[in-house]
Amino acid sequence: MSDFISSGWSLFVAGVVALGLVFCVVLLVIASKRKVMANDNTTGHVWDENLQELNNPLPRWWMGLFVITVVFAVLYLAIYPGFGSSEGALKWSSVGQWEKEQAKAKEALTQVYAQFENMPVETLAANTQAMGIGERLFSNNCAGCHGSDARGSKTFPNLTDGDWLGGDGSPAYIAKTIAEGRQGMMPPMAAAVGGPEDVKNVANYVLSLSGSAHNSISAQLGKSKFGACAACHGADGKGTQALGAPNLTDKIWLHGWGEEAVIAIINNGKSNMMPQHASRLTPEQIKVLAGYVWSLSRKPAAQTALNTVQ
Repeated sequence: MSDFISSGWSLFVAGVVALGLVFCVVLLVIASKRKVMANDNTTGHVWDENLQELNNPLPRWWMGLFVITVVFAVLYLAIYPGFGSSEGALKWSSVGQWEKEQAKAKEALTQVYAQFENMPVETLAANTQAMGIGERLFSNNCAGCHGSDARGSKTFPNLTDGDWLGGDGSPAYIAKTIAEGRQGMMPPMAAAVGGPEDVKNVANYVLSLSGSAHNSISAQLGKSKFGACAACHGADGKGTQALGAPNLTDKIWLHGWGEEAVIAIINNGKSNMMPQHASRLTPEQIKVLAGYVWSLSRKPAAQTALNTVQ
């Protein structure tokens, strides 16, 4: 890869550009010296018995355009980069242009978000303009995983049901999760539970906790083996929020439902990750987005706040 950024390539590009311009000038000189022959100005090519190809010089208007093109190329290479590693008189670069546009956009966005800076999230969630911005931020950054309606899909949590694995679902927790990301992991538990039959029994017991379809005999046998899972999920199976261990009694199945799905997770464990967005979004954007996500599972609370504001 170092070969492509060495000074040799810069010299090669500059040489190709220079030769191209020299060739154009030589071509112009040769073409300008061509004269119309007084006696026979044909090329010798004849079609349809009497249709002859003439060897006339180039029209003056075409020659003029060609000269203008060459002059423009020279001026362009003097002003803008293009002649090897030369930066050009204006020192222009695509990176510099991008940075200027980003700075301009950031300045404009700062003015938009300034009005939300001192708003509590509860009030923010009732602000129509803020929620419109939050919805667009969600569509651009979150909908790819959580869906356009925020109801998620397999392995991607539903953000509208108020069920939060790693925290209390407060605006501060949501903002922290958006900014820093989050990784949840359940280790393989088959060895701790016992053999394949024990795993099956525990899976049925887990299903029984939420009243899901299960084998009652297997569930009864698996109850005593559930102790290996209780350290995280609790003796009653209602989970431990601080550990990110889900509630097994609420019929919310993030990674699949049914005996086979539960057995697979017990055998293989599960690792799930939400990426951090602090490098993509500003703190002001994260605040507005957190307010929008918070409002999705608290529509009545948001509406009450709106009525209070009005």
